[in-house]
Amino acid sequence: NGLDEGLIYMQVTRGSADRDFTYADNLAPTLFLFTQQKPLAESAMAARGARLKSVPDLRWARRDIKSTSLLAQVIAKQEAHAAGADEALLVDTDGMVNEGGSSSAYILADGQIITRPLSQTILPGVTRASLLQLAQEQRLQLQERPFSLHEACNAQECFLTAASLFICPVVQIDAHTIGAGAPGPMACRLRDLYLQHARATAL
Repeated sequence: NGLDEGLIYMQVTRGSADRDFTYADNLAPTLFLFTQQKPLAESAMAARGARLKSVPDLRWARRDIKSTSLLAQVIAKQEAHAAGADEALLVDTDGMVNEGGSSSAYILADGQIITRPLSQTILPGVTRASLLQLAQEQRLQLQERPFSLHEACNAQECFLTAASLFICPVVQIDAHTIGAGAPGPMACRLRDLYLQHARATAL
């Protein structure tokens, strides 16, 4: 299709049937795909750093299930966009950060990379798994635990991961400047490592 750089989006559903709340056991799955032109390796947002807007996490309890029900994420990301931010940072009722509107969230504090552990609270991102593996291979200090919005705003660094972002540094959360207000060295190092790994293992 002439796509030089971009992404392939794939969506699988249980199958097609008359509208109902129950489903038959013999449905044949449906598959839908499309491509999208997008600069990935040389991302302008990764180069300058992303700006985040914290918003309440309004999603249902099973956030670990990737579904087509994205209304809460759409509302969050639209609110962030309206505020001039690049991404929403979803915060639970206890003040703890869950993840981004369509990304996984991390902070660097006391030299440790910190991110929420897998549970029903967050989506188990593929890029997240790759980053954690790379961090372990590089013997970087890593801690899987919840962190608060206050911690994020006062962290040495913040960054995001997503399939279409890879690793993206964060330079601002709400009115708070993160670190020196420029992409941090850890996030940049991890992004370089991820790109090296992706190119080395590409088909």
